[in-house]
Amino acid sequence: MALIYCTTCAQQMSSQAVHCPKCGHPNAESRVTQVAKKSRVTAGILALLLGGLGIHKFYLDKVGLGLVYLLFCWTFIPAIIAGVEGIIYLVQDDATFSEKQGVAV
Repeated sequence: MALIYCTTCAQQMSSQAVHCPKCGHPNAESRVTQVAKKSRVTAGILALLLGGLGIHKFYLDKVGLGLVYLLFCWTFIPAIIAGVEGIIYLVQDDATFSEKQGVAV
């Protein structure tokens, strides 16, 4: 059983708990598991290979950003940004990726 901290009151609680025992705030990890599972490795590879078109953003269910990448793909700026994002996705651990992207691993 892993211990985590409540994002609201910083009380230590079990990662299996649905709500914080002190303040009743929903467990952030249990909220993340309700989202469809997404792989950080898949997101990283998509960002490196097809990131200039925003494919990795569509994969992560961030359609608005995906459309912005697609709209500006002719400038190659999205490709540069996606390359950096791809490297970041691949070197992050799963917990950090899921926390920042709001997806389950």
